[in-house]
Amino acid sequence: MDPALVHRLASGEGWGLLQSLPPYDASETMSLATRLRGEGFDAELVSAALTQSDLRARAEAKFGAAAREMLFTRDGLEQATRARIAEHHATRFAEAGVRHVYDLGCGIGADAMATARAGIALTAVDADEATAAIAAVNLRHWPQAQVRHAAAEHVDIPTGEDGRSCGVWVDPARRTPGVADAQGRTRRLFRLEDISPSWDDVRGYLTRTPAAGAKLSPAFPHAAVPPGVEAQWTSYDGEVLECALWAGATVRTPGRTACVLREHVGALVTEQDAAGAQPMPAELSRLGPYLYEPDRAVLRAGLVGALVNAADGRELSPGVGYVTGLADVQLPWARRYAITDAMPYNLKGLRALLRDRDTGNLTIKKRGVSLDADQLRRQLRLQGDRSTTIVITRVGGAQVVLVVTPL
Repeated sequence: MDPALVHRLASGEGWGLLQSLPPYDASETMSLATRLRGEGFDAELVSAALTQSDLRARAEAKFGAAAREMLFTRDGLEQATRARIAEHHATRFAEAGVRHVYDLGCGIGADAMATARAGIALTAVDADEATAAIAAVNLRHWPQAQVRHAAAEHVDIPTGEDGRSCGVWVDPARRTPGVADAQGRTRRLFRLEDISPSWDDVRGYLTRTPAAGAKLSPAFPHAAVPPGVEAQWTSYDGEVLECALWAGATVRTPGRTACVLREHVGALVTEQDAAGAQPMPAELSRLGPYLYEPDRAVLRAGLVGALVNAADGRELSPGVGYVTGLADVQLPWARRYAITDAMPYNLKGLRALLRDRDTGNLTIKKRGVSLDADQLRRQLRLQGDRSTTIVITRVGGAQVVLVVTPL
């Protein structure tokens, strides 16, 4: 959308049209558009309103009922921070005593909304004019929030005594500007040197500002974490969504941490939890009775040692992430299985084992191996009535199959 269309959608006629639409149903879109144009609504406005209706329906997974009062772009929705994670970000600034946050690269305003909701004054900035206009609509309920259309590099952050209670939150663009695909999305960028503001600029905010945070890709390299900074990988329902860097007063635990969020569950894993874990690979003949699978945020943060310590165990093979242990422990950041069978990977032997178990429904988990799960199912020719879960991975460098039961 261009800024003019954003303003039309947020105005009386456009907003009224948008709020009057029924729950989004793709199968009814064409007929609804035809009816609305027949009632005298401009075709461009109808198209934009129906697109917003679609995006609002998709956005409820991130924003809940608040999505019904917001505007979106496809890229903006895809990149927007989930409401629960944004609340965690805002809490960092509130606990650090920050009274004014400069949100650089605010996008549609997901983090900015959480910051304003926490009672913190806010200057939200985005380099794209239409996106800044959308953020202004989404932040309209908070008088202490102002939105500017500007490049982050052109925003003056207060320094000295004036800057003592200020914080910076920067969310660099990680997509190519310009031509979008058929779904309206632009291409992702994966290299740290391609982000905007630049990595040098981001490091400058982290080192010069009394309280600062930066939202980066989950693929952020461990070696790039600046000294004294906390790098926190965060997952939601098992999906790693970001690596946030925290500096100055916002740091809680320097170094790498993993934040694991699920409904009604939140857990933190730190380098201290992983300290002292011995990198000794397991042996197939001496596996413990339990298998543990860490949350992906723990894997991304390189903190599998915390699971080794907690389970009194060993990692099956360096880098695999699965840990076999003697201890029966329940952890909010790891799944637990009972190991019932273990064998070297062999198609014929696996087929016989599953036939003996009367397996017809097979769940295949794999890590550290190159294998097509669907092709394997066809090769196994399962015809039984029972369900079985197997893990195909590596133990001591060799490819193995573990039959497990989720606990």
